This record gives sequence, structure tokens and C-alpha cells, in this order.
Amino acid sequence: MAAMAGVLDGRDAPLVPIPGGDLRESEMLTTSLRVGEEIDDDVALVVPTSGTTGTPKGAMLTPAALIASAAATHDRLGGPGTWLLALPSHHIAGIQVLVRSLQAGTVPVELDISAGFDTSELPMAIAQLGSGRRYTSLVATQLAKALLDPEAAAALAELDAVLLGGGPAPRPVLEGAAAAGIAVVRTYGSSETAGGCVYDGVPLDGVTIRLDDSTEAGEGRIVIGGPTLALGYRNPSEPDPFAEPGWFHTDDLGTVDEAGTLRMLGRADEAISTGGLTVMPAPVETVLSRHPAIADCAVFGLQDDRLGERVAAAVVLVGGMAEPTLADIREFLTQSLDPTATPRELHIVDELPRRGIGKLDRRALRERFANGGDLPGGSGW
Repeated sequence: MAAMAGVLDGRDAPLVPIPGGDLRESEMLTTSLRVGEEIDDDVALVVPTSGTTGTPKGAMLTPAALIASAAATHDRLGGPGTWLLALPSHHIAGIQVLVRSLQAGTVPVELDISAGFDTSELPMAIAQLGSGRRYTSLVATQLAKALLDPEAAAALAELDAVLLGGGPAPRPVLEGAAAAGIAVVRTYGSSETAGGCVYDGVPLDGVTIRLDDSTEAGEGRIVIGGPTLALGYRNPSEPDPFAEPGWFHTDDLGTVDEAGTLRMLGRADEAISTGGLTVMPAPVETVLSRHPAIADCAVFGLQDDRLGERVAAAVVLVGGMAEPTLADIREFLTQSLDPTATPRELHIVDELPRRGIGKLDRRALRERFANGGDLPGGSGW
């Protein structure tokens, strides 16, 4: 907290947050983000990005961007409060818990997650938040685990808001949270935007969203503007997503409805080109997650000699439920989706691969099941 206060008020040199105790990661970030070299005086933090490939680029965040994000968050949630820190403080979501606490004049309660997310500690930690408005930030895997613990779920229901980021949450998790009375706020953003800048599809005050290269269906690349943007990357590469002054060109695709609500469809590089048509994984996963036997799911593309790519799915089953066949899954999906979007290959897995603070790792799935790779229980069509 003291270190964060020092960079927010400009007294101290910029910081690069790194995971404690990870010497290899520390050395890699120190080198790749050019620690010790000259940097803009306005920079407070250089936050490593959570890209799927290559060297972390490092979003250069100013005090103004961090504070603008914190202020807009409190305005949206109903006012400043006390925060539970349940995410790593070297990730932007954890960093913002610290920034919001400093701006609110409160001290966050830290949940020890060094050995994993222990839901049994949630009730006591939340009780320590005291009175007044109380908040936390989680990722979907944490919330899913908490829902299996009635006391943890009841404790989360006492909070005024639970920000949920790190990627789309499975529908069963959102439905379970609603049934438990947990006030979930789904967030969209990144290190480049000082954390979540769109809450439940609505941009925070001052944040602007536009779509570039929109299709006839209204789908386009998400471009973000506003006071929460980073100055750029510490080690930029081409093409530079900050090349247009005042805007950040994301790699995400989305739609915006007439009310101005953003719906994120997925990353552009996750689009599946199959038989000359394009399938985005997220809408398929939304429907697939409604299947009563499926607890979690991921849709991804695999190379196919005839189609270019074929749609594949990996699913985690609800405990005690019978294993569905590929035919079952396709029949279920075609009630809501075009047959082109339905999987031609199904894999039953114990858990989905994730990276960082819980983002789904589709690349790992593609690598795992390429060239006919399979697990017991998997099936193809």
C-alpha cells in the first residue's frame, strides 16, 4: 500500500509488479520491461500484459489512469468502501483493489492465496471488512469454488458487489451466484485499460467504446477510449494498438446493442473458419453451458483438411451426470444455433486449462487435441 501510494502521488519511481518468490519470472520481467532504463515521468506502473504468446509488453499506466478507473468504479458501485483482496496483487485486478482502497481511505483485508484459494477462509475475511460498503474482485474459477461451500457463498452474498473478471464466466456459475444472492458485476478490461472499464456491458463514466470493421451482423473489433488508458507499451511491437491517439485497439470482437450495451464475443484470433464460414466460440459456449450435464466448457478450432478448421469442444461434466455423446451435444445446440457452429469433435476433460488469474487457454486445448490427440471419454464425428 505504501509503495502504491508513493507512485500514485509521484514521489517514487515507477514500479513493475512481479509475483513474489518467482526468481525466474522476476528476471524475465526485469529484462523484457527494461527496468532501470529511462521512462516517461508520468508513468506510475508498468503492468505486464497477459498475452497468450511472446514476451510481456508492459502497459505503462499513469497515476491519472489508475485513479480515474478507481473513481469510476466507486461511482458505478454506489460509493467507496472496504475491499477484500483475493487476487494476486501483481495482476491489474489485484492492483486496482489497492488503488481503490487508497482512494477510499480504507485498508483492504488480504486473503492468503499463496497456497490456493481456500473458501473456508472467506467468512472470517469478509467479517473483518467491518461495516459500510464492502466489495471484492474474483475470477470465475474462484466464484465457482465458493459456490460449492455454503458458508463461503453466504459470506459473498453479504457484499455489496463482487466484481468478476478474467474472461467470460460459465452460465451455471452466474446462475448459481444469482441463486445464492451474490451481487455479481461482470467486468471487461485489461492491463491496457487500468483493469475493468466495462461493467455488465456498460462502459464506466468517461470510457468510450466503438467497433471497427463491423460486419453486416454488427460484429466488430472493440476499440476503447477514455481516461483509464495506458500511455502505451514499454516495449511496443507492430502493429501498435495505441497508434491512434486516445484509443486502444483491442484484439477482441464484440457487438453493441441499441442501448449501448457491449457484448464481447471473443478474441479475433479465436475465430474458427470452418467451411468458408466464421464461428465465434463465445456464443456457442453460452448455449453449451446450458446443457444440464455440463459444468464448464470451451469451444476451439482444429485444423481440418476438408473444412479448413473444424469446431471442437472440451467439456467438464457435472458430478454424477451421465456422459453426453457428441450426437447429444449437437442436437442440443442445433435447437438454438446454426449447425455450422456445432462441434464436430467432443472431449471430456477433468478441468479446462487456464492461465494468469483464470483466463481460458484455448491455445493449450488446440495443442492438446491437434492431430487426433484425445483423452479417454473423448469422441469425434
